[in-house]
Order: sequence, then C-alpha cells, then structure tokens
Amino acid sequence: MPESIDSPFGTADGGVRRVWRWAAYVGLPVAAVVVVYAATRGPKEAASATGHNHGAVNAADTARPVMLSPDDARRIGVTYAVARVGPLSTEIRTVGQVTFDERRVTTIAPKLEGWVERLYVNFTGQQVSAGTPLLDIYSPMLVSAQEELLLAKQLQSDVAGGSEEARASAAELLSSARRRLGYWDIPAADVERMERTGQVLRTATLRAPQSGFVIEKNVFQGQRIMAGDALYKIADLSTVWVEGEVFEQDLPSIRLGQRVMAELQSLPGQALAGNITFINPTLDPETRTVRVRVELQNSGLQLKPGMYATLRFTGASRASALSVPRAAVLSTGERNLVFVKRADGMLEPRLVDLGLATNDRIQILRGLAAGETVVSSATFLVDAESNLGSALGGMGNMPGMDIAAPAKRPK
Repeated sequence: MPESIDSPFGTADGGVRRVWRWAAYVGLPVAAVVVVYAATRGPKEAASATGHNHGAVNAADTARPVMLSPDDARRIGVTYAVARVGPLSTEIRTVGQVTFDERRVTTIAPKLEGWVERLYVNFTGQQVSAGTPLLDIYSPMLVSAQEELLLAKQLQSDVAGGSEEARASAAELLSSARRRLGYWDIPAADVERMERTGQVLRTATLRAPQSGFVIEKNVFQGQRIMAGDALYKIADLSTVWVEGEVFEQDLPSIRLGQRVMAELQSLPGQALAGNITFINPTLDPETRTVRVRVELQNSGLQLKPGMYATLRFTGASRASALSVPRAAVLSTGERNLVFVKRADGMLEPRLVDLGLATNDRIQILRGLAAGETVVSSATFLVDAESNLGSALGGMGNMPGMDIAAPAKRPK
C-alpha cells in the first residue's frame, strides 16, 4: 500500500473527506435559504428587486415636502420672501473702452514741401488751442509764390492809368497769386501783410486748426517734409466714445439713441449718462457679439482714451410682473423649482416657469401665486433635505429594509 501524503487536512484520503464534509455543512443551509426565498417571492417582487436601482434614482429625483424647525432653518441660513407683483425691467451689462471721437481728430499735413525751420509743438500729449503755431517751414515754392504776388501787385499799380483790358488782366493775375497762397493754407492776414509791406517771408507758419491734444507727432526740427506728410494728429477730447460688445441674444433690447449709464474705476460712485450713437451692422461670428458705441461728454477731461468702463443698458420691462428673488429659484437645466411655505409650516417643492430676470429678481410665469411665501436663501440645502427624504422613501421598499421617509419632523 503506498505511503500516505501529508496535507493540511491530514492524509490525502482523509483531506478529501474533510473538504466534502465542510462543503456539505456550509452549502446545504445556504442553498436551502435561497430556495425558500425564491419560492416565497412573487413575480412582482422579483421584478421590483430587478429594477430597484432605477426606482431609487427616480425617487431621489422627485423632491418631497420637508419640515424644518426654526432652529434648523436658522442654522443652515434659510430665509423667506413673498412673491409680489410689480414693475420689472432687465438690465444688460457689458465692458467697454474709452476711445477718441473720430469726428474730432485732425491730421496736420502741409500742402507744400520744404524744411522745418522751427518747432513750436515738440512733444506728444501737448495741449494746443485753435490757431496755436505748430512749426515754421521754409519752402522755395512758397517764396516764389510770394514774389509772384508782389509782382502782380506792382503790375496792378503800373497799369492803373492804362486801358480797361490791361487793368482787368493785372487784377486777374493778382487774384490768381492770392488764391495759390490760400490753397496752401497761408492765412489771409499773412497775405495782406505781404502786399502792404512788399516783403517776402522766408518761412510760413503752420497753425493748429482746432483745440485739443497732440496724440501723434511725426516731425523733428530740421527735417525735410513732403507735401501730404502727416506731421501731427490733434484730438479734441471734449467728447469721447465708449465702445463695447453686446451679445446676440441681447440685441432686441438695444436701439439707437437709447440712454446708457457708464461707470469707471477712476470715478467711483459716479455714473455718466450717454446715448447709443452707433450699432455695428455686422456680428462677430467668433464671439457672437455686436459692437455698440456710446457718446459721452467730457468737459472736465476726466475720461481718457484707453480707460475701461462698465456700460449698463435698460432692456425689456414689464409694468406688472409676479417675481421672487433670484436665489429662490433652483434651476437644474431640466426644471425650475421653488419651495413654498405652506400654512402648516411644510416646505412644498413646486415647478415654475420663468420669464424676465434682473440682477436680483426673476419673473414667475406659472406655478406660483402672488402673496405666497417661498424660501429665498439656502434653497439648495432645502432641496437636498427634500431629496434625502425621497431617497429614504425609495429604500423602504427594498427587501430587508424597513425605512420610511418621515412625513414631518418634530419641532
């Protein structure tokens, strides 16, 4: 007979017998319980067990009335508000930037060529008034034109006693010389002085056509300039623009001439009133916005191009609308929910349809009546409490669970 093999259960034959014996002791009672459990359950209960998870989810998604004691409400920060009927208007806010009024920006470009003899305005940002000298320019063309003017003046004097035809020709020549200087923007006073004194001016002075600030300077003393070169750019800042972007969905609420309030960080506590003067006819396909322009008076020169401003537009309005605080509405994307405080103190969840919304209130179209009291803060926590009770109610139907959601919490 072969020698027996040692094992944790003794010999090989003895170990096998012990394994079967333990399987019989453990498996038979478990199998009996399973058979009895399956035999005693009806088909409806089996189906309920199979779909248990779905039922629990549906129950949790359906909020139930909940009772909060005054201490619990105070502890989690619950407050209440009354749904009221009154005027309601929307407000559109956007960020804009202060910029120059393009109608008040002038470029200084001479109409003749020459050399800059002297600069009177020699740095960017300098403030000038209308008629302020900007620079002196020496131009051979200008000297020749002055000499022709003086010759025409002398010729007119020489033919004063001659024929009518000679006098007319001399007068026409003098008028032509005057027009040429005028076309080059030589002031009429300078032309009159040349004729009176008979002296040719070596240089001509270019002057500022308007008051404002030099925002661009492209000239230096001694520089040769050509006709049409942009030497200066002067901006009048008594009026400025604020340009901002309005989203596509807000376009029905804006119009030309509409009153707009602008707030700037440099002027805390102040709101400047302006009007919409331009709405871009095209929409930016990337940002889905339209550029709008607001014109503001800037008599004190407090508004500086480059500043940021917050623009506030008054949008759609309702003379009589039922509304609640915005914090009272819990929106999940699929439903809008408020908790109404009933006479017995229970907080009842109710689905509502929403309308216009402002910064602090929102219109209720359906689902709520004027005078009803709703939870106005900590709505999310109340909803969580309500859904917890719903979930417990769903678990009470599970096999082996004897849990029911309390209908009312004692004070």
